[in-house]
Amino acid sequence: MSVSSNAPTVAIVGATGAVGQEFLRLFEERNFIHGDLHLLASARSAGTTTEYRGEQHTITELTEEALEGIDIALFSAGGSISKAYGPTAAAAGATVIDNSSAFRMASEVPLVIPEINGDLAESYRTGDGRGRPGIIANPNCSTIIMMVPLHEVRRRFGIERLVISTYQAVSGAGAAAMRELDAQTRDVLEGREPTREIFARQCAFNVFSHDSKVHSETGRNVEEQKMIDETRKIWCDDHIRVTATCIRVPVMRAHAESINVTLRQPASEAEFRAALEATEGITLVDDREANDFPTPLEASGRDPILVGRVRPDESMPSEGGKHCAFDLFVCGDQIRKGAALNAVQIAERVMGS
Repeated sequence: MSVSSNAPTVAIVGATGAVGQEFLRLFEERNFIHGDLHLLASARSAGTTTEYRGEQHTITELTEEALEGIDIALFSAGGSISKAYGPTAAAAGATVIDNSSAFRMASEVPLVIPEINGDLAESYRTGDGRGRPGIIANPNCSTIIMMVPLHEVRRRFGIERLVISTYQAVSGAGAAAMRELDAQTRDVLEGREPTREIFARQCAFNVFSHDSKVHSETGRNVEEQKMIDETRKIWCDDHIRVTATCIRVPVMRAHAESINVTLRQPASEAEFRAALEATEGITLVDDREANDFPTPLEASGRDPILVGRVRPDESMPSEGGKHCAFDLFVCGDQIRKGAALNAVQIAERVMGS
């Protein structure tokens, strides 16, 4: 039992949601040491229970008073809740690790992927492991799944441009969206008209542009703009060129992304692969002979991001076996590394564990 009276008091805001429940599973799997644990959610969920480490824990209503005395607060209840209660928790002394988009682009809030810029989380560390007050933002799931595989590539060769197409699972829209895909699939197979409550379009047996708002002038939706803005902030590079097309697919969990990367310094395929093999947080699944490459199903429930279809982009210039661009295909579990795992890793950096 990894509970200690000397360890930080931890709160999970949005404890009944898909990411909130994943926090609890990760605490168990990673032997996450904490003191008192406060599971907070809406008034509708208050009084219900959830199992954790073999015991039933009661959900408490999220209020300002419920955030008093918290050392580490993991927020995953949506942007409006984060904006309303995140600063309150920080003012009360908590290190807030927020999974929404509410604070990602705020200049004073670090946007952290531990494998890339974990030192920013470590700057919140205190001698007692309880963390200093403030807010740390968790990036968008698509941004995380794209950036982790490319970090060592960028360190060795630099990156000039990224072209990304995403194939995003319904888990990105939460537990209700996952239930809707399940229900729609049954409806279609049994000849009924599928109900649509979460997505405007039928998700089962369909593919459609990501359901975030589209800017009338740029033509980019919110998800695509997040990938551009967050990449530049995390890598501290306002000049990197990024373009994305984000698509929703009828997959339960784990996002897939097709990535074309243009390097600043050309590399051989062997050098490019060596950089990937040295990258923390990924697993190469790239067997051309067996046609074995990453799939969302295989990535589901796993911590590493799966990387495959690695190949030079021969439509771009090359010379002497050195290529300036490469293609790859990646799959990562949106609920784990794309959300809950990244936040827990940040908490571990803050606590020094």
